[in-house]
Amino acid sequence: MAVATEPLETMSGRGQYRALALRRIAMICALLVALCFSLSVDMALGPANYTLKEVLASLFNAESVGDQLRVVIWDIRMPIALMAITVGASLSLAGAQMQTILANPLASPFTLGISAAAGFGAALGLVGGVAIFPAAVQYMIPINAFLMAMAAALFIHFASTMRGVTVETIVLLGIALVFTFNALLSLLEYLASEQALAAVVFWTMGSLTKATWPKVWITGAVLVVAIPVFARQAWALTALRLGEDKAASLGINVRRLRLHTMLTVSLLAAIPVSFVGTIGFVGLVGPHIARMLVGEDQRFFLPASVICGALLLSTTSVVSKVLIPGAILPIGVITALVGVPFFFVLIFTNRRRAW
Repeated sequence: MAVATEPLETMSGRGQYRALALRRIAMICALLVALCFSLSVDMALGPANYTLKEVLASLFNAESVGDQLRVVIWDIRMPIALMAITVGASLSLAGAQMQTILANPLASPFTLGISAAAGFGAALGLVGGVAIFPAAVQYMIPINAFLMAMAAALFIHFASTMRGVTVETIVLLGIALVFTFNALLSLLEYLASEQALAAVVFWTMGSLTKATWPKVWITGAVLVVAIPVFARQAWALTALRLGEDKAASLGINVRRLRLHTMLTVSLLAAIPVSFVGTIGFVGLVGPHIARMLVGEDQRFFLPASVICGALLLSTTSVVSKVLIPGAILPIGVITALVGVPFFFVLIFTNRRRAW
């Protein structure tokens, strides 16, 4: 009798797993549909509003629309809308994997000082004309921001590998980096001319209005390279959520996994920030929304984090256009207003239970 019921129990377990997987896939597909809708709305809104029908016609049958609509959609609005998607996806994916390898729900490019470092690097070029990489002076601002962000990310990584360093120490270290780079940025702003000060303030607010096709291709290329890297390590990253000792007992080289992940995360966080400025809390909020929807399994968590981050920033781009008619608000300001309450919720939630 026991022999007859064992296959039924096995089939029942497989059926439950299959149903759970299908629900997660359906959730990811629903997020993808919402992202496509948000992208269309983002391209329809602006100083001259168009209907979704006109936007879709310009996308799939450009010859049927006028030259003005085609130029506005393809040359002006589409780079901005796609930049919102690629930047949001990159920051969310970076935050997701930071939270995984550091085992900390508050880890993100913004809270660990990477965005603040990028802001200081950009300000060095805007205020003092300092090029950290003199061979490419014409791209001084994004390269400065990128190199400083990479330096901060690598500092966080090597500090996390030191003996006796705990997760709480890493968070405190990140907060210290935020205050340090913000203080240095304030010093540069104090010494800056009025024109340079305006440029620094605008850059640190975060904006998509200067998006161009080359910037979209670069951020998109980094994202396309990073996703397969993380997908190949999905099992190891999922096992790491069980703890370092458990992951090591399963044959995973935790130190090497963290190094590879942090290097990839550094690229994901540094390049978008170097182009669009400081955009906070996307890397914090996006992964947590994905985790609530599909769980910790990296096979589902990875694509869900990418889509949630893209959807979050794309929706924010839409909101930035409709809050004040005729004006486009800095997108970094809106993400901060959304992210700060979420940040407080995480802090008070994690006081009551271990993550």
